[in-house]
Amino acid sequence: MRVGIYGGSFDPIHLAHLQVAEAACDRLKLDELYVVPAARSPFKEGQFTAPSGLRLQWVELALAGHPEWKIDSSELERGGISYTIDTVKKYRKQFPGAELFYLIGMDNAPSLPLWKDAPELARLVEFIVVSRPGESLQPLPEDYRIHLIDTLFNETSSRSIRERIALGQSVKGLMPAAVEESVLASGCYRK
Repeated sequence: MRVGIYGGSFDPIHLAHLQVAEAACDRLKLDELYVVPAARSPFKEGQFTAPSGLRLQWVELALAGHPEWKIDSSELERGGISYTIDTVKKYRKQFPGAELFYLIGMDNAPSLPLWKDAPELARLVEFIVVSRPGESLQPLPEDYRIHLIDTLFNETSSRSIRERIALGQSVKGLMPAAVEESVLASGCYRK
């Protein structure tokens, strides 16, 4: 069994997130994919994030058209800082014989050796690294098993969406329609 874990702040979730999930499932023939919104990233201390309940609601709205993908809210329920190693250990227990894959953006790949319990994480999971146009993967220690997905059709980022909303600019077509409506109605990211 091949199980994908897609963690992130999803602040907010957008169409590029969904394209990444589709590409990973297709190219690596994942049997299951779990989308895991983080309570708080250890690398984003002090940064504003939308309330966890809203981010979870947006993920639910975004995944409504993908019943084959599952939402795992355990990091939100646990609260505090979300460490990938804790989530991966949970999946290792849940799927003892499975191959585990963890999806990350190429911008996060260079920091992998700094993640909590990095050597154990490298042993437990293979990484699906997704590039954006113009990016190239920096060399990582040999113990990291990397699968590179180098085609991302949509260059949208959560940060650019937050910035556009703060500036009063349109975000039409960057998120699923139901997510866009909910994000704008929430008032999050407005200055």
